[in-house]
Amino acid sequence: MADAAQGARDSVDMRLRRGARPATTHPHPATAGTPLVLTGARVVLPTGTVENGRLAVDGTRITHTAPEHAHVIDIPGHWVVPGFVDLHNHGGGGASFTSGSVEDVLQGIHTHRLHGTTTLVASTVTGDMDFLARRAGLLSELAEQGDIAGIHFEGPFISPCRKGAHAEDLLRDPDPAEVRKLIDAARGHATMVTLATERPGGIDAVRLLAEHGVIAAVGHTDATYEQTVEAIDAGATVATHLFNAMPPLGHRSPGPIAALLEDERVTVELINDGTHLHPAALQLAFRHAGAHRVAFITDAMDAAGFGDGRYMLGPLEVEVADGVARLAADGTIAGSTLTLDRAFKRAVTVDGLPVQDVVRALSENPARLLGMADTIGSLEPGKFADLLILDQDFELRGVMRRGVWVVDPQLA
Repeated sequence: MADAAQGARDSVDMRLRRGARPATTHPHPATAGTPLVLTGARVVLPTGTVENGRLAVDGTRITHTAPEHAHVIDIPGHWVVPGFVDLHNHGGGGASFTSGSVEDVLQGIHTHRLHGTTTLVASTVTGDMDFLARRAGLLSELAEQGDIAGIHFEGPFISPCRKGAHAEDLLRDPDPAEVRKLIDAARGHATMVTLATERPGGIDAVRLLAEHGVIAAVGHTDATYEQTVEAIDAGATVATHLFNAMPPLGHRSPGPIAALLEDERVTVELINDGTHLHPAALQLAFRHAGAHRVAFITDAMDAAGFGDGRYMLGPLEVEVADGVARLAADGTIAGSTLTLDRAFKRAVTVDGLPVQDVVRALSENPARLLGMADTIGSLEPGKFADLLILDQDFELRGVMRRGVWVVDPQLA
């Protein structure tokens, strides 16, 4: 393992052995709990970007106005955008959401908050059903505390042909009774289930998920175009990391990609790390689905924000080198080390996407999909003060969550 990664891991391990709960915020004494006004920046609103904008925060919320004694931060040349919302994240900071302790999970959450993700859905990977049910119980406690927005079960109901970094011997058909077992174990906090809907029981499982208000996501699938259309008609509304872990687009067998891109009911996840997708594939998704149907995700594993080295993803060993995660056994890509601030910068500076579209993909669209658009996802009065400050080079300089600085721009 790289020395830097080992050092960071040792630091985390020492804190966990002492029983310390990782800090979730770092309030600046001059501003914590006091009204705040940001001035002089480009403020990205749902209606467009306001030059030399002004944004007021009072308590945990964005407000129309702030009291006269509000603390003023003038940030000309910067951008203010909504906090990022990650629908698909397996961990970070050396911690796994699939296998770590409560303290580990909190460490992973905090790592991603430092990179601008103010709302996060914790994703699991394929495991034994009893283990996943127990895991759901642990994660549901964190959802009840507001640390995560819900639980995403990626597997075990996926195709062995497109398993990616999932243990093949633990895969199973999406029997609705077993899907229901995970929903019940999550105690109302099951947000999404990724499944290969072509497997026996798949369509019935999609209907069950839709009936319970859980997102059915098509992914790790070997489905045909026609089978995917059937799943969408049954209630599937998300494409799990589109293009990855599914048949490629063919001119006579268009497969799931065409069906997922063409249907207005479907939101498509994209991993914009420069490894999972060729830029042309990303542009194809944006042009065909439209910016209103794209959600950037990390699909991050433990190494995100932590460093190269060897890690475990469920029962499988992963080697991370130069920031790319691959299974040690066969070199299959195994999640990512992406953080959403990097996805934002790449989308604007490399892919050439408009800032407004990137904000939609990182904040507005996933918030809407989660049913949380009334409280997060955009910078509007009454919503939570989840906001980010980026400099003119789109480097992250400030992170606020619920009105408290996680990264204070005056200290960064």
